Amino acid sequence: MTFSIAAFDGSIDPPEWGVAVASKFLAVGSAVPWVRAGAGAIATQALANLAYGPDGLDLLARGDSARDVVTALTEADEDRRHRQLGVVDSKGAVATYTGEECLDWAGGVTGDGFCCQGNILTGGDVVESMAEAFRSTEAELATRLLSALRAGDEVGGDRRGKQSAALYVAREGGSYGGAIDRSVDLRVEDHADPVPELERLFLLHRLLFPRPEDLDFLPAGEVAGELRSLLRAGGYEPGGGAGYDSQLRDTLWGYVGRENLEERWSDEPKIERGILDHMRRELR
Repeated sequence: MTFSIAAFDGSIDPPEWGVAVASKFLAVGSAVPWVRAGAGAIATQALANLAYGPDGLDLLARGDSARDVVTALTEADEDRRHRQLGVVDSKGAVATYTGEECLDWAGGVTGDGFCCQGNILTGGDVVESMAEAFRSTEAELATRLLSALRAGDEVGGDRRGKQSAALYVAREGGSYGGAIDRSVDLRVEDHADPVPELERLFLLHRLLFPRPEDLDFLPAGEVAGELRSLLRAGGYEPGGGAGYDSQLRDTLWGYVGRENLEERWSDEPKIERGILDHMRRELR
């Protein structure tokens, strides 16, 4: 009743692991995706054994390969014929498993650093289209995962219909504030068209929670006049001084906090382009 992709991106430092999933099932993000930075990613579905998630991540964290994790989890499970599983390990090796009693259409495909799997699908073209979209998209891992999910959705997806979707990406220090590895954790729990809604949420997420390598700063003094004008248009009082003085800085910080853009903030006399672009859209 689900189609998913689990994948790895080792081209950046620190690397990322992630899962994207959609289903005719309430809150699929609470069941299918399990990801841990430095260990790997798991999608557990069909008649899902949710213990595959934490148990599998523990095996991956100790260094087991994706194939060995699939074997260990399924061989110990009397109901393995009804299970479906996709695993990416710490090095990007992958494995997918479909029990022989999963409901048609059911199956999976693997590629370099990713695996796609699904059950109760409109056909095998769902996972094939997902694989092709993932391969052909040049972007960060989260965007590639969403591209794959959209491709599967567009050719039919879950043959029972649509209800929920989720995206989970982990990287070391990737969370808000950098304390944990939860870089992206977005869920559409119950929606008539969940995949496009998930894409909309991700665009908002990237505005508020950019990756450090995506930040782009320019000297605040170069746009101080524009900043004052925009802030005044929004009802703020940035003062009438020249340049990027303390009153303008403090007023700008107040705006940034109100808009939840603090992950784009710098205490140095510079402004991140995402903040400036947001102000130009919202305050004119």
